[in-house]
Amino acid sequence: MIDQHRAALDAAVAAPMLAQVRAWSAVNSGSRNLDGLKVIAGTLADAFAILPGDVALLDPAPGEEVDRAGKSNAIAFGRNLHVRVRPQAPVQLLLTGHMDTVYAIDHRFQTLTDIDGGAVINGPGVADMKGGIALMLAALAALEASPLAERIGYEVIVNSDEEIGSPGSALLLAERARGKLAALTYEPSALPDGTLAGARPGSGNFSIVITGRSAHAGRNPEDGRNAIVAAGDLALRLSRARRAGLSINPARIDGGGPNNVVPDQAVLRVNLRPALPEDQLAAQALLDDLIRAIAAEHDVSVHIHGGFGRPPKPIDDKAARLFALVEESAALLGRPITHKASGGVCDGNNIAACGVPVVDTMGARGGAIHSPDEYLIVESLAERAQLSTLVMLRLAEQGL
Repeated sequence: MIDQHRAALDAAVAAPMLAQVRAWSAVNSGSRNLDGLKVIAGTLADAFAILPGDVALLDPAPGEEVDRAGKSNAIAFGRNLHVRVRPQAPVQLLLTGHMDTVYAIDHRFQTLTDIDGGAVINGPGVADMKGGIALMLAALAALEASPLAERIGYEVIVNSDEEIGSPGSALLLAERARGKLAALTYEPSALPDGTLAGARPGSGNFSIVITGRSAHAGRNPEDGRNAIVAAGDLALRLSRARRAGLSINPARIDGGGPNNVVPDQAVLRVNLRPALPEDQLAAQALLDDLIRAIAAEHDVSVHIHGGFGRPPKPIDDKAARLFALVEESAALLGRPITHKASGGVCDGNNIAACGVPVVDTMGARGGAIHSPDEYLIVESLAERAQLSTLVMLRLAEQGL
């Protein structure tokens, strides 16, 4: 099997992945850095133009966020790269990645450093996921060197807001996932040895705005309704409601003012991670019940913003078959891997919720992501590019 695909596999290794990672990681593309995202989006559009399809940069959906005063404000996101090749081919795949990173324009981590003579690179986004984008492109270009290419059509989405939950691109992902046989997403491997992330929980981010009533803290505190106390009470109740299958993290309370004024405004930020779809339903019911109780007991008004942007991603039968194909392909290449459940979330959650099987850690091997120690194992670029190439060719041959 390897010999019959040798030309495509060799083409994957020959791609200029390392140079691309170095160049792309030198551009700050933090999720809120619209100027940097514009630069990297254009650069990626030029790079993906080597593929025989349509390349476009698509505007995001509008978004909003709740500020520290509890006011909802419009926010902007970067444009999203979309590539479409052979939409009439019998086998249709979706490949996704993200161009944004967690490192803001003023973050101290902005430069690349070679480690161990260049065998490892430390730098912003090298693993998460500019390395993944580079090897995705290498695999797609290698696919075009195979006679089987005509059997495969694919769409590529590289979004600009994955690190903040994909609020401006979730609809695009859902639209482009429709009708696909399978999807591959290029988050870095779950472990430096190449282990894939399997089942994932869902994730919901909420901003809960509590409005009370101000009063003088000394003369008539009884006339006030303390929004900070209500927010704290809600945070404690949510924390105590954690259980197996539902992680709850009250992360921040904004609000308050002078010590002699009963605070009338607070915003509680909280993240909930349900393991299964039924846990998500229970989590939403829990939130609703606690908010009603807090409003009644503290005589405050409570408004909730946000939602479960990442549905839970259990492994169903179709996903299990795709994982098996990926793992068998890795073994054929002499680099056996397996998968394990992960507590993290990504666009793979949203794709799986559309009924499409997805392996979402097809990217580079590395580690320490979301920190100034983030690193990429350089040899993994060629390894994982070959893996993606072989997986797509086998899907063309045998389906799923």
